[in-house]
Amino acid sequence: MTHDKRPALDNPWRELRRLTPARIALGRAGTSLPTEAQLDFQFAHAQARDAVHLPFDRAALAAELAERGRDSLLLHSAAADRHTYLQRPDLGRRLDDDSAQRLRQHAEANPGGYDLALVIADGLSSLAVQRHALPFLQRFEEQAAEDGWRTAPIALVEQGRVAVADEVAQLLEAKMVVILIGERPGLSSPDSLGLYFTWAPRVGLTDASRNCISNVRLEGLSYGLAAHRLIYLMREASRRQLSGVNLKDDSQVPLLDGAEQPVRGNFLLGS
Repeated sequence: MTHDKRPALDNPWRELRRLTPARIALGRAGTSLPTEAQLDFQFAHAQARDAVHLPFDRAALAAELAERGRDSLLLHSAAADRHTYLQRPDLGRRLDDDSAQRLRQHAEANPGGYDLALVIADGLSSLAVQRHALPFLQRFEEQAAEDGWRTAPIALVEQGRVAVADEVAQLLEAKMVVILIGERPGLSSPDSLGLYFTWAPRVGLTDASRNCISNVRLEGLSYGLAAHRLIYLMREASRRQLSGVNLKDDSQVPLLDGAEQPVRGNFLLGS
């Protein structure tokens, strides 16, 4: 016996379900959601919770970076464990004492500072870091090679939040910093990677001093386009000596064939 999975009532928004993972035009059974839609919601919610609590395997990531010839530094925020991290966002924004001392020692052994510090932190989705950090870095480094920036060893921060990158870069004496971090999972995107860029980073800066590129993943912003936008921001920041709200992303990516994208009509208004 087959079951009719169509909504009980036709809805013009149903057409958009082919174009978006958003939960629209799900139909109804009486006054409730159909069983299939309800089960899908519960599954997505479980995926989001798992993404938040999945441990960050820094050692495995460090080993993969080593295979690519990249040095890394294993660091930890002041949040001792995941429970503390979720309850105390302020502790996730600072390094613990051992990590800070390790960076000071590295800076003393490598005087002169760096042009760029790269930080990878689990944030609220280590799943995003696990899936997308290395593929993005590969595209980024391919496009950034011509700039010749002196890059510090990649800092891998467990239980880290965005602002922890400022302290990492300040201790390494880096002119600018980029942090790759797992964003808060949504019910359609448990693995979204965020990129935050700051010029002249130092402890105490607010989000107004940072530029954000979000939703880097296969179903969102592609690695190549995210790298293109980030490098544009970095070049402009180096030229203008600023970042954040005063630095706009005016990068343009022309289509390969030079053609303009077609203008699509509103299906709700008919042809």
